[in-house]
Amino acid sequence: MDELLNEVVPQDDLEKFEKKYAHELELDGDVTIDTKFEYAFCLVRSRYTNDIRKGIMILEELARVHTEGRRDYIYYLAFGNTRIKNYSEGLKYCRAFLEIESNDQVKSLEEYIKKQSDKEMAKGIAVAGGAALVLGGILGLGIALSKNKQSRNK
Repeated sequence: MDELLNEVVPQDDLEKFEKKYAHELELDGDVTIDTKFEYAFCLVRSRYTNDIRKGIMILEELARVHTEGRRDYIYYLAFGNTRIKNYSEGLKYCRAFLEIESNDQVKSLEEYIKKQSDKEMAKGIAVAGGAALVLGGILGLGIALSKNKQSRNK
């Protein structure tokens, strides 16, 4: 799953679909569903977080208004959110997809998200524990210095 999530869209493809999207938008202010999907598909596979977020926004819109392609949109919403480490949203979309149909790749993505989410939680707990130790040490040192200063003043 790491390999799939780390695969980046070729820059030429991204630029090609971005131009097509912009061209349709300029012509009549409306972009076809296929062009929106192609562009969003490239964006969620970009190396840049802002591109991925933009792709997610387009896919969310498509999922709301175009129910025929909802299955694909939901999969790439799970994929894009996972790429930017938004695991709760990624998991939500995996579960929504699996309500539509059973799919081994989506089940694999769901398991990957759960593992990554657990790792992130463990890191957070370790950082919080370390911060508490440091704070406790600083507090202890401050109290000791304060007591030492008070005893010298007597």
